[in-house]
Amino acid sequence: MPIPPEVTGEEIDPDVRQELMSLPKGLAEEVARNLVMVAQLIDEDPEKAYGYSRVALRLASRVAAVREAAGFAAYATQKYSEALAEFRAARRMSGGVELWPVMADCERGLGRPERALAMAGESEVQKLDKAGQVEMRLVAAGARRDLGQLDAAIVTLQSPELASSANHPWTARLRYAYADALLAAGRETEAREWFAKALEADKDGVTDASDRLAELDGVEFVDAFDDSEDDAEEDLAKDAQAAGDDVDAAGDDVDLDLDEDDEDDDEDSDGDDKN
Repeated sequence: MPIPPEVTGEEIDPDVRQELMSLPKGLAEEVARNLVMVAQLIDEDPEKAYGYSRVALRLASRVAAVREAAGFAAYATQKYSEALAEFRAARRMSGGVELWPVMADCERGLGRPERALAMAGESEVQKLDKAGQVEMRLVAAGARRDLGQLDAAIVTLQSPELASSANHPWTARLRYAYADALLAAGRETEAREWFAKALEADKDGVTDASDRLAELDGVEFVDAFDDSEDDAEEDLAKDAQAAGDDVDAAGDDVDLDLDEDDEDDDEDSDGDDKN
């Protein structure tokens, strides 16, 4: 797959670059460039990111960072079985536990919420940092909802992290998940309160809390662009109709003139005959 010339591979995370040092220099640069493309595209065009990840995987399948990138690219395209296999391989190579929550979420994606819940109770969770533990809590709550256990999902999300007034990278998503679970359980007033709290913490717009609040408040947004297009189409139709009427009117006048001319010609002809 083509890579823009301005992508050099130097943009890669220093820890990943360190891993790639086990490869020959030219190969390491090529793998790094493909990994940069994965990182740049995984949100806006996951299919393309997946393609670049496959190239990197073909070039350096024994590098943990490459397997991890391939896993996230597969995860972004909902290839959960493939993603889980890559995450497991990366974990075996690195020995870390940071991929545990996303591995559990892959189990959910494969329709196995019970396995995700079992993973939430494993000792690996205790080795996660705070962000990882919050992520595991989100996955576990999602698994409860998959099983129709709405009240259990709500309880799963109730935690010191949820109650904290501090704003962390995961705060908005945690509050949003809690609000969504409350709403699913029919607790609309509480849900609205927590959607508002999620919006307050969502400085980067990672959730659609504002839309959910507007929906609960019965606010409907009108797309002005669409309305202007509709108005323009109506104007064009009216203009076309008016133009058609003018043409028809002009045609009638022409016909009348022609008829009159024909009558005059007939009279002249009769006159000529008489002469």
